[in-house]
Amino acid sequence: MLRLHLTPVDLCRVRFAGGLHPVGTAMLARQALRDPAAAGLVPALAAQQSRGTASVRAAAASLAHLLPARGRLPDFLTPFQGLESVSAGLAAIRATPPRRVRAELTAAYGELPATPLRRRFAEADPEILDLFDQSVATWFGAVLAPHWTELTSVHRHQVATATHRLAVNGLEGLFAGLHPAIRWRPPVLEVRTWWSGEVTGTGEGLLLLPSPLAGPRPRVLVEPDRPVLLVYPAAMPRSAALPGADPLGRLLGATRAALLRRLGEPGRHTTTALARAVGVSLSTASEHMTALRAAGLIRTGRDGAAVLHRLTPLGGHLLGRSGDVDSGSDLPDE
Repeated sequence: MLRLHLTPVDLCRVRFAGGLHPVGTAMLARQALRDPAAAGLVPALAAQQSRGTASVRAAAASLAHLLPARGRLPDFLTPFQGLESVSAGLAAIRATPPRRVRAELTAAYGELPATPLRRRFAEADPEILDLFDQSVATWFGAVLAPHWTELTSVHRHQVATATHRLAVNGLEGLFAGLHPAIRWRPPVLEVRTWWSGEVTGTGEGLLLLPSPLAGPRPRVLVEPDRPVLLVYPAAMPRSAALPGADPLGRLLGATRAALLRRLGEPGRHTTTALARAVGVSLSTASEHMTALRAAGLIRTGRDGAAVLHRLTPLGGHLLGRSGDVDSGSDLPDE
């Protein structure tokens, strides 16, 4: 049991993360899918991993070797920075000081056989870090990207539900409804996580993150001068739990389907916002938007310095939403 002593300053700064972290979610998901019970809750993700190409299977095998099969992950592999894309998250990991990499991986590998690959990873060998980067990017694109819009949608729903509970019942009601493994005994938040101890809040607040792929227990990350991060399990969206539930992804490709679905949601859709929402780099999003525009599925125009995108009636029809799609007649061509 972890006992987190929250100061009055921490309690005044309880808030929710703005979205799922692409690389952090990939780390948790790859670990979760190695547990038969956890994988059984997300058969679509497990199936996409198993039917992947040779490069996807190789990426999965590399990550399985480099990551602990269960339990606490090295903290540097779930960084605060890099929320906007997979590449940004990987850059944050690469910026970790070698001394910290060595310390955290040595602890993580304590009960695992020593192998050349693990030794070189713990030594922050650039060649192994390159392998890790490539494996994460490949695995994310094949397994998580097809469901990224659904995963972020369930995150937003969980946040909306929890904030309503906070408004009606206060902090006690908020904490009581997060997860059965989390219990509030003022001023201590007790969490049945993967490690035990007594920890005092950092004075930077508490950052809450509901995640469909957190695994069976909440996760807690405590770093100086940062809010304490509490990642807790949330229910998977129904469509992501059903095998073969993404025919649009098979038609367009996982990332383009995710981008098109995002455009079907309310909001002001810039290239930057779309890239962040789907978990890809800005250049990747731009390339996919060019392809969708060439296929007649979206229109693009400028609003000052921003590039805005909207569905065309054809794009809306493909999403089954042709009746309420804005044709974008007021959107000038790019």
